[in-house]
Amino acid sequence: MSELEKSDRPWGRYEVLQESSTHKVKCIWINPGYRISYQRHKHRAEHWFIVQGSGEVTIDGAISKVNPGDTVEFPIGVLHRITNTGDKEIIFIEVQTGSYFGEDDIERLEDDFGRAGS
Repeated sequence: MSELEKSDRPWGRYEVLQESSTHKVKCIWINPGYRISYQRHKHRAEHWFIVQGSGEVTIDGAISKVNPGDTVEFPIGVLHRITNTGDKEIIFIEVQTGSYFGEDDIERLEDDFGRAGS
């Protein structure tokens, strides 16, 4: 069995828990005070289950608070971002469904780390 992907990012880190031709499951940690890029995907939808921490999710410009136990859905093509507004890591499980799950299926519109447009 091959080792599943793990990656450190400027905002935290993620680990792939399961991967197949029909889905990918990640655990994602966002450090306090950080946020991921404001992004969308052409080939996948995402479903997030918040496990720990509190923050704000932006979906097509609308901001909602999230806490442990909350779930958030992002259909294909929907702009989204999560911001950690708390004092400990936000941890969430991300389930991706669709036809392609590569990291190059991220269109970043805004990014705190200079990656917008990639």
